[in-house]
Amino acid sequence: MPRIAGVDVPADKTTWSALTYIYGVGRTSAFQICKEAEIDPNGRMKSLSEDEIGRIAAVLDRSFVVEGALRRQVMQNIARLRDIQCYRGGRHRRGLPVRGQRTRTNARTRKGPRKTVAGKKGVKDMR
Repeated sequence: MPRIAGVDVPADKTTWSALTYIYGVGRTSAFQICKEAEIDPNGRMKSLSEDEIGRIAAVLDRSFVVEGALRRQVMQNIARLRDIQCYRGGRHRRGLPVRGQRTRTNARTRKGPRKTVAGKKGVKDMR
């Protein structure tokens, strides 16, 4: 398994597909990296030489923010939103959807499993 940007990428996948295992690299940027490094995107990772892997790593370092640095940058952006107490920061703080989705139903991914609350007693029960 070749190691690029601190990640073991699968050797038996195509080059572009293996590059998407790196956090911050999607399909489009994987093809762009292959083009800049002058490597066939449809070739297999196991067929790449050390020199070609080094060229990929150099392109990543030069042109992209990936892995730990990108995760840190995202966390700092969220912390900034919380610190300035904007609407989005408050939604992050309370664990609710940030981008305008409905919360009356759905939103279970952000809110977690349902917490059942006992209902109010009816008028008939009060007699």
